[in-house]
Amino acid sequence: MKTGFGWIKIKGSRYDYDVVIHVDGSVTRRKKKASKPLKGAYGHTPLSEMELDIVAREKPEVVLVGTGQYANLPITPAARSLLSSYSAIVKPTPLLLRDIPGEKRTFIAIIHVTC
Repeated sequence: MKTGFGWIKIKGSRYDYDVVIHVDGSVTRRKKKASKPLKGAYGHTPLSEMELDIVAREKPEVVLVGTGQYANLPITPAARSLLSSYSAIVKPTPLLLRDIPGEKRTFIAIIHVTC
């Protein structure tokens, strides 16, 4: 996996948007729409609890959150609280990507590719 500002490359495919890597290894676009109404309060669309319903559905052993190239993805207090009820790793995207190949537990990764 590789990343730069505004993109991520996973298994040979390049994505120019935020992604979710699911428990089954599939990659989908992050559904930020649920968090968009909070953009004004944070200056950027945050990761909110409204996006984390996938965690309950997929039941991973760990939730990985890549907070962007410069670790500037805001995370709402409610999302932090929800994440604290799981084993969660929250790191800047480039650092998180280093950990993923060695991760032995089932996981969901929510990865922000800009800021």
